[in-house]
Amino acid sequence: MSFVVPDACTLPTAERPFRLAEFDELFATAVRDVEQADATHARLNLAGPEGLATKVRDLTARETECCSFFTFTTTPQYAPDGEIVVLDIEVPAAHADVLTSLTQRASAVSGQS
Repeated sequence: MSFVVPDACTLPTAERPFRLAEFDELFATAVRDVEQADATHARLNLAGPEGLATKVRDLTARETECCSFFTFTTTPQYAPDGEIVVLDIEVPAAHADVLTSLTQRASAVSGQS
């Protein structure tokens, strides 16, 4: 499964498979729904054990360090048996293809496609 890596990404090439694996693990275990609102905005609905919001914030903060065009907004919500997290992802129009690639991967890995 391919993924669009933009030229703007500053993550060293050797580290990219590891970061992708981190996203794949999150997608496989926590994604419950993937919505691409428009070309520059997507929303992932996540559910998992306590600590999910912290894990998502950590991963997205590290991703923003190397791909500064991403804007991630993490909104935890109450759940009686774990955590629910709404993850909004926004990009400038010039990086819409990266967002589409990310949402397609999230859908495929999570089984939502």
